[in-house]
Amino acid sequence: MKAQDYGLTKEDIIKMSDQYMLNIGYRFPIVVEEAKDTIVKDINGDEYLDFYAGIAVNSAGNCNEKVVAAIREQAGQAMHTSLYPYSVPQALLAKLICENTGFDRVFFQNSGTEANEAMIKMARKYGVDHYGPEHYHIVTAKNSFHGRTYGALSATGQPDNGCQKGFKPMLPGFTYADYNDLESFKAACTENTIAIMVEPVQGEGGVYPATKEFLQGLRELCDEKGMLLLFDEVQTGWCRCGETMAYMHYGVKPDAVTMAKAMGGGLPIGALAATEECASALNPGSHGSTYSGNPVCCAASYAQITELLERNLAQNAKEMGSYFMEQLEKLPHVKEVRGLGLLVGMELVDVDAGAVKVKAMEKKLLVTATSDRIIRMVPPLIITKEDCDKAVSILNEAITEVAEA
Repeated sequence: MKAQDYGLTKEDIIKMSDQYMLNIGYRFPIVVEEAKDTIVKDINGDEYLDFYAGIAVNSAGNCNEKVVAAIREQAGQAMHTSLYPYSVPQALLAKLICENTGFDRVFFQNSGTEANEAMIKMARKYGVDHYGPEHYHIVTAKNSFHGRTYGALSATGQPDNGCQKGFKPMLPGFTYADYNDLESFKAACTENTIAIMVEPVQGEGGVYPATKEFLQGLRELCDEKGMLLLFDEVQTGWCRCGETMAYMHYGVKPDAVTMAKAMGGGLPIGALAATEECASALNPGSHGSTYSGNPVCCAASYAQITELLERNLAQNAKEMGSYFMEQLEKLPHVKEVRGLGLLVGMELVDVDAGAVKVKAMEKKLLVTATSDRIIRMVPPLIITKEDCDKAVSILNEAITEVAEA
């Protein structure tokens, strides 16, 4: 759909959206009409270097040709089936995911938060089935982010900020422990704890990678206590962090993992992958979803994941991530640069990250800010050194101008 076909201008679209849509935060004053590879184009023809990829979604590039072709082909065959019949895209995608992650079963959802809801339900039912009705307690990390539906929001370890503010009481059965602190997690476990759930890299929480000792310690703790180890890889999965899945960096395999964002190539899809033992807890009637395994979304995901793997974009994420972070460390007002692969956080001092984000947008670079201190960058995994250099140059200008204002 193009604005000109409806006789509308950029200003008309922004005004219409502001009038009729919920106001849930700052929006770039950009009306995106086209996007390709690493470039997002405004309705007026202005081009922006994309270093946020629709929040870690367009990992194989905006409007990847193979993904677009798969969507077009499947949309002309069958757009929706529900879970009653089988479908070719769903079967092929399930096989592709299991073979490349080492898990036995997968269940498709419509988003990352829904995938986390499914994982929470699976863990709780596993605990109740195996140990009794009180065995549903889950320990998650402080400063974590698992989504905005009630189960995922309750698992999110941010009780004092905007995520949970105004929505309490949260669901019972969750305790938060200090990230990267094994002793804190041990202390948070009780006789009724069935699972530990963490992100290999805390993304929304400020881009904090886990240490190898921490994740390996959690695996040993869960094995010792008969608990499940659950990884939320909604943002870190599918080559973003320099491996197919981020947990592969650590030599630690969880009992279940969630994924979304990068796996859909732009269409809404998420998934829960689990071992046979864990997956068996969700028996017929215990879980479901009308749109689960939507044929068009599965076709898009199959094309997207195939692109990520065949083009070895995990390796490019590893190489470009290392180069990019080295260059960012040279910028003024930078306290620390953190990340894994192309999930990159830049912590600033004496300048507001939100203002830097806006200033960078005005200079035709798109990034996000997770707080007033931290700029987060999750560009398409196809970026080059030239893209990195351009982004660093713009950020240098943006930081300097904000600091001098």
